[in-house]
Amino acid sequence: MKHKKIIGAVVALTFGATAAFAQDCTPSKWGADDTIGSANLVTPERTMEAAKLIKQGKSMPLGITIGSDTPAFPPRSLNLQIVQPNQQGGVKLSGFGYEGNYNDDLLQTWIGIGSQLDGLGHLGENGSYYNCLDEKEISVITGLTKLGTHAVPPLVGRGVILDMAAQAGVEVMQAGQSFGEEEIKAAATAQGVELREGDIVLFHTGWTEGMFNSDPMAWGSAEPGITNAGAVYIASLNPMAVGADTWGLDAVPPPAGDKVFYGHVTLLKENGIYILETMNVGPLLREGVDEFMFVLGQPRIQGTVQAMINPVALY
Repeated sequence: MKHKKIIGAVVALTFGATAAFAQDCTPSKWGADDTIGSANLVTPERTMEAAKLIKQGKSMPLGITIGSDTPAFPPRSLNLQIVQPNQQGGVKLSGFGYEGNYNDDLLQTWIGIGSQLDGLGHLGENGSYYNCLDEKEISVITGLTKLGTHAVPPLVGRGVILDMAAQAGVEVMQAGQSFGEEEIKAAATAQGVELREGDIVLFHTGWTEGMFNSDPMAWGSAEPGITNAGAVYIASLNPMAVGADTWGLDAVPPPAGDKVFYGHVTLLKENGIYILETMNVGPLLREGVDEFMFVLGQPRIQGTVQAMINPVALY
């Protein structure tokens, strides 16, 4: 429970002061009625260009396996039950025309666990979300009335991995260790990778591979990540999505002067850029791959804020 107390204290301090950071709302560059943000950058041309990155005909999952013991942002939890309906005592289902039996799933879960897509209705400021949408308008207990992840079209494009751990000279970055514009540019230069509009930019810190199995409580209590200014810089490049091999993208605890998870506000609310969390990119880097075709088709549950995902890298 220690990791939940740490995160909870940090978040309480931050969100209790949000009124001090109020900003006037600026309508989206895609129009006052837009609700899909950077998904507008999915085009046939970019898809065809991304397809050219498939050199070996290989694929790799970017999501991790999760369970009831996976650390998650409090109070999130997951509970899975396997049931055999109407088969108590070994009863078989003869109505199938044979002595049938089957298993089914019952899942009680918060969606924001493990590898996930943060939709544009996830984090806002002062009651306002992407494209000036008010929480009173969209935040209904039965599901978001706008900005639900079910409405996000398939995210397909050029995926790019920036190895921030290598840039920092380590295999696993430390909790709270942060990177901004200077470090991002240095990593891109070292790898010879150009960041382009419409890219899916994923940061490798080594955090999940280095900590998830060996010390899951430490993994879920803090993380290396992007700075507030770094989020502003990466947003200026107009990516389709930004993610990392960490559970929350932003550095936790944040560097002095930064606001906790304010990179989320910059990307989601201010720019309509999707966030991808706990992306397992280390195996791709070990194969020498730092650009690839990224494909994501998320579950289409009406009105969801987030989505459990397993994007595929094609290379």
